[in-house]
Amino acid sequence: MHSVHLIRYPATPCSHVHHIKVKVRVLPKGALEIEYALGGEMDNLRISTDNWPRRAENLWQHTCFEAFFAAPLGTCYFEFNFAPSGEWAMYQFDAYREGMTAIETAPPIITTRRTAHDLVVQVVVDLSVLLNFKDYPEVRLALSAVVENINGELSYWALAHPPGKPDFHHADSFALTLNPLKNAE
Repeated sequence: MHSVHLIRYPATPCSHVHHIKVKVRVLPKGALEIEYALGGEMDNLRISTDNWPRRAENLWQHTCFEAFFAAPLGTCYFEFNFAPSGEWAMYQFDAYREGMTAIETAPPIITTRRTAHDLVVQVVVDLSVLLNFKDYPEVRLALSAVVENINGELSYWALAHPPGKPDFHHADSFALTLNPLKNAE
């Protein structure tokens, strides 16, 4: 299991979020479990936890958690968006922000728990339909989050931020390497 903290993009302050911790665990047969734990003042954040498990677009315009996966070689990568409401989106890109295609696969399993000071979003997604781990024993992973406060302002969180504006697609954001065949529990 890998445990990491997301870093807030400095130009997008959000005093209501104290931290975002992420745990990543490789499950047998190519599935991945990701747990996002946001600590802060939930009453000051705009978080929909209505149960709407369905594909949706533009989730990044509100509070959502994201994961990007790429093989170590080549330019193809995948983007997954997970909203606390259970809404989700999955895309494949041929290259940096090019050739975006919606992925037609089984939806992720999203579980959300919310208290006055915590939001935990747990996701299980099957990567084996996207990447043959025998061909790509390592994958690079970018983890990120967009958090909306009650005034509609967004803050951007990631493992690493490249220079310039927030850009979760940038190669420098892929800061975690997993070996799914070796790390499966």
